[in-house]
Amino acid sequence: MHGLDAFDAETLASSFAQDYPDYEVIFCAQSADDAAVPVLRALIAANPRVPAQLLIGYDAITANPKLNNLWKGWQAATGDWICMADANLLLPADYLRTVVAAWGPRTGLVSSPAVGTRPQGWGGHLECAVLNANQARLQLAIDSLGNGFTQGKTMLVNRALIDRAGGFAALGAYLAEDATATKMVRSLGLRVTLTPMPFSQPVGQRSLRAVWDRQLRWSRVRRDGFPALFAFELANGAALPTVLALVAGGPVVALGYLGVWYLAEILLIRRAGWPGSWRDLVALPLRDLMLPALWLATFARRGFEWRGTAMGEVTAAE
Repeated sequence: MHGLDAFDAETLASSFAQDYPDYEVIFCAQSADDAAVPVLRALIAANPRVPAQLLIGYDAITANPKLNNLWKGWQAATGDWICMADANLLLPADYLRTVVAAWGPRTGLVSSPAVGTRPQGWGGHLECAVLNANQARLQLAIDSLGNGFTQGKTMLVNRALIDRAGGFAALGAYLAEDATATKMVRSLGLRVTLTPMPFSQPVGQRSLRAVWDRQLRWSRVRRDGFPALFAFELANGAALPTVLALVAGGPVVALGYLGVWYLAEILLIRRAGWPGSWRDLVALPLRDLMLPALWLATFARRGFEWRGTAMGEVTAAE
């Protein structure tokens, strides 16, 4: 925990509603005056049947503030299986059963993208256009080819495997722990496995600037962790293919291509049960105009600010 977002009281409460026989919940906060602390204490008191504790403190063991916050929880966990989940995920009752069931014989980590829900305003719908029909679609598609990537929203790990790969502190080798976790798992000859469907992240109201800043931050994370793969992100979305269709066949072909592209996305959104509305007619094209601009802006610098903490270039040899 670091601060309190609009839906956090609800998402944090979902931690206590798991249909799982034996589990404990550990909340990590950096300071006692964090806005989330009173909410967490009230939730723990209201759910005495679930073993839960709130740990407060900060250990600078890496350059990643999220990992530094989680370190005390990693040490306090009594089990060999640990699931790290972001506070803004709305966990269904079968969340733990789902991530555990996804573990297979070649699995080294189970993860899942987040699907944006409850968008409000143009910024909220733009955020969902990026999270759902773009990022979740691509991540699930790559996973179906046996090349899954970790996303820090959900990470089910085995303590012994993490220790074999270098230990918890080694997760801070790159700007984001999910990129590092993917590399660590692959170094053991294992794979990242995704759950069949993403878990909900309520989005709510977002400004367009907030969406830009957030996506630029994660774009820089991807460039830091997987530079060769990031080079191909310029082709992500409909912008570049549409330009090529325009050059090859003229305006009619380009418009026809766009129609097929967005119809396929809208059908995917409906089939998956993800939020969709008439605003997608603007949000989806706006997203595809934003993606090349994000790709270019990523090269301005490597660092970024995350919840008030500056994070610079942190890399390690592969």
